[in-house]
Amino acid sequence: MRNLVKLIDKTLAGALIIAMISILLVVIWQVISRYLLQDPASATEELSRFLLIWIGILGAAYAYRQKVHLGFNLLVHKQSEKVQKLIMTVVELLVMMFCVTVLVMGGHALVNLTLDLNQISAALGVKVGLIYTVLPISGVIIAFYCGVNIYNLWIDETQEPL
Repeated sequence: MRNLVKLIDKTLAGALIIAMISILLVVIWQVISRYLLQDPASATEELSRFLLIWIGILGAAYAYRQKVHLGFNLLVHKQSEKVQKLIMTVVELLVMMFCVTVLVMGGHALVNLTLDLNQISAALGVKVGLIYTVLPISGVIIAFYCGVNIYNLWIDETQEPL
């Protein structure tokens, strides 16, 4: 299990690094083509928008794993350790339910709808449904991390967390 978590962590981090480098290069090319060549490349704006969507949504999953997301736990820290674990478990389960219902199921429905309607992006000619696949992918990753967080809450202090 530990190897699976590490693989997902590294894959997600690698995908985000590649996406960030890609958006940087695309935007640089957009600036060069617009201001130096006086012939803006139309596909770069759309590509940078799609990359930004993927970076934002996959970045949310990465932030959740790193525990750098926004959280309000002032009241939680005033409770006993057992109550803290119970509250954090309930929170993780609520996040998991949200991810499964909204991101996975809703995202899957959105992907299917846009693929059925055969929506094509204007400049790149890519099916828009393929762009939206980031929603269920990110939902599955965050739900998986919720399970990991719940496991880490309840393991012995002698065990290494996932």
